[in-house]
Amino acid sequence: MIKLGDYNTLRVVKSVDFGLYLDGGDEGEILLPSRYVPENVNIGDEIEVFLYLDQDEKLIATTLKPFVKVGEFAWLECAWTNEYGAFLNWGLMKDLFCPFREQKQRMQKGQRYYVYVLEDEKTHRLMATAKVERYQKHNGYERALDFSEELLRYLKENGEHCDLGDKSPAEEIAQRFGVSKKVYKKAVGDLYRRRLITISDEGITLV
Repeated sequence: MIKLGDYNTLRVVKSVDFGLYLDGGDEGEILLPSRYVPENVNIGDEIEVFLYLDQDEKLIATTLKPFVKVGEFAWLECAWTNEYGAFLNWGLMKDLFCPFREQKQRMQKGQRYYVYVLEDEKTHRLMATAKVERYQKHNGYERALDFSEELLRYLKENGEHCDLGDKSPAEEIAQRFGVSKKVYKKAVGDLYRRRLITISDEGITLV
């Protein structure tokens, strides 16, 4: 059984001018376009690929490594928007859709957002949601530890500084990170105890 939005090891069954066809089991043959075909791959070989849906909503394979897969959290940049929602850059040719109903605030081009990637139960399309709370662990301590790693990644990707400190309004923290002030303060405390950040009136800074 294949896994959409994840890595799969599939067998090459056919070679054509525009790529290779892989054995997708019940899903039939899945195209790996020629631009993603590694050298010295032959019919019968097995190859690890990432599976997603192309512009026509057809199953397609790639050897590119996206920034995130189904079931994971990540900071992604909004590439563009339209009347249906936002499209986030996740490292593949087709951007990842985040509908308005899954946004906490209207996403804007060029801004980064903390999202969770899932397969829509109704349409079976891949999508992102900024309403991450329902997918995070319910235990407060575990959730804070999880978020501390995300906060560390945010610092590394955003100039090693965050202007939100433990005295910042809870609304600003929730708007940017989608977590409570309590969880944010616990995560900051965890990073500080690990000597990974410094704390000042201007916020927190990566050591």
